[in-house]
Amino acid sequence: MRPILAIVADALCIAVFVIIGLHTHHAGLGATEVVRTMWPFVVGLLLGWVAVRAWKRPTAIVPAGVGAWLATVVGGMVLRVLVGQGTAAPFIIVALVFLGVTMLGWRVVARLIAAAGGSSARVA
Repeated sequence: MRPILAIVADALCIAVFVIIGLHTHHAGLGATEVVRTMWPFVVGLLLGWVAVRAWKRPTAIVPAGVGAWLATVVGGMVLRVLVGQGTAAPFIIVALVFLGVTMLGWRVVARLIAAAGGSSARVA
């Protein structure tokens, strides 16, 4: 899988998390609200990708998946605190679980599909 597709998949996981959260808390779902809530997590994601050099093996659970996931949550929460957006304990737990399931989950599915197809598609 091409790295650009993998990072887009990770970003889509973040977008779904943010949109569900905004909807659940009856917040606006306009572009401004989504971007304001999403950007700290995207910055965390990018830092994680760089830290583990995820582009080398973007579908690998370790280090790419775990590194991207944990950096997204930790980096996102730190940035939220720095800009005054807040981080309640339940929010951190929900972020860890949801983003863990989705960001690691799509990688598991991608690897299973590639393995089942016996494809020569690069899954690394």
